[in-house]
Amino acid sequence: IIKLSSLRVVTLVLCVPVLCSYVFMYGVLKFSWAVRSLRVDFWKPDSPDLVTIGMNVDLHVPAAQLDMVFTILQQSGMEVKVMFENLQEAVEAQMDNERATKAHDYTKYNNWATINDWVVSISSANADLISRQEIGNTYEGRPMHLLTIGKKTGSAKPAVFMDCGFHAREWITHAFCQWFINEAVSTYGSDPEMTNLLDRMDFFVLPVFNIDGYEYTWTNDRMWRKTRSRNSGSSCIGTDPNRNFDAGWCTVGASSNPCSETYCGSSIESEIESKNLANFIRSNKSIIKAYLTVHSYSQLLLFPYSYKYDLAADHSELLSVSQGAIAALSSLYGTRYTSGPGATTIYLAAGGSDDWAYDLGVKYSYTFELRDEGRYGFLLPESQIKPTCEETMLAVKYIASHVLNNLY
Repeated sequence: IIKLSSLRVVTLVLCVPVLCSYVFMYGVLKFSWAVRSLRVDFWKPDSPDLVTIGMNVDLHVPAAQLDMVFTILQQSGMEVKVMFENLQEAVEAQMDNERATKAHDYTKYNNWATINDWVVSISSANADLISRQEIGNTYEGRPMHLLTIGKKTGSAKPAVFMDCGFHAREWITHAFCQWFINEAVSTYGSDPEMTNLLDRMDFFVLPVFNIDGYEYTWTNDRMWRKTRSRNSGSSCIGTDPNRNFDAGWCTVGASSNPCSETYCGSSIESEIESKNLANFIRSNKSIIKAYLTVHSYSQLLLFPYSYKYDLAADHSELLSVSQGAIAALSSLYGTRYTSGPGATTIYLAAGGSDDWAYDLGVKYSYTFELRDEGRYGFLLPESQIKPTCEETMLAVKYIASHVLNNLY
């Protein structure tokens, strides 16, 4: 993992930072062109097409290609910082919670089988606050559980929809959805803010969106990102589900190449997971007032638009709410987040679920990019699950409270 800064790049996780001259620009272009022919895994940004001057870039480089990549970087005039000399060791070190248990644990990363059992048990144990449904199956036939958390009143309430795990390797996101559900039901009646929220609104929570991909990260490739669907005419597997929605689909920041990590899919909602989610939100559009999608990493709170530079009609309010949310988040451990529209805050990227939800009419649409900023990247240690989830809870509750007080 390598990190680039100033003139830098990262390998194994590569970071390229602030380049500010034509020479540096040449280096970036040369580097981006060269890595297309190599099996280099971009962690940040998602593909070489998105590398720009002034950006931090994190790369994962296979050991067999390390010498070649270093040569390219040196020839491009880039300074390199290695974050992980051995990625496998970093993968193993991620599991630093030494409590030995095969049971579900909110401070450990749980595999899909454990999460699946947990969904059933927590729903049954909290029947007064949780109801469970399946919004469809994944490409490989796994059930997509959706939990509705809120006091049952017998009538429809305004709702927040939240999903985790769009990208399989972003394990901290799956952990957060599980944490949120438990925190909501366990603090109901004792935490005035949560009690008020659950009395007056519902949370639709999809704990794991890309279940097939997540399972694959446990069994075959920890760094897998996409879905696991087969692509006609290609041996490359999967689509980037966050490029698969009807929001400037496959125009910018997305690829039509099935082998790319940002492959947009053969058509809008070509992925059954995307279609299942979209169908549920379309069917419940009248009550869904906010859409929160949880990703990692970078410590960002983004809102529309990502597929174009135009400001959202509700830009001022979305910005104000995001600033309040990240202030609430940072109040606990001092973690610093940046907020803003996706296109100008990070890069143009078409086909995202947040832009799609906003264009559908869900006003409060946000994307979280959880910890960290690159030290561990997708391999955030288990010891950081608790603080990450605790601080993110504050931001989610802030947004939900604003939504409840500003219904439309």
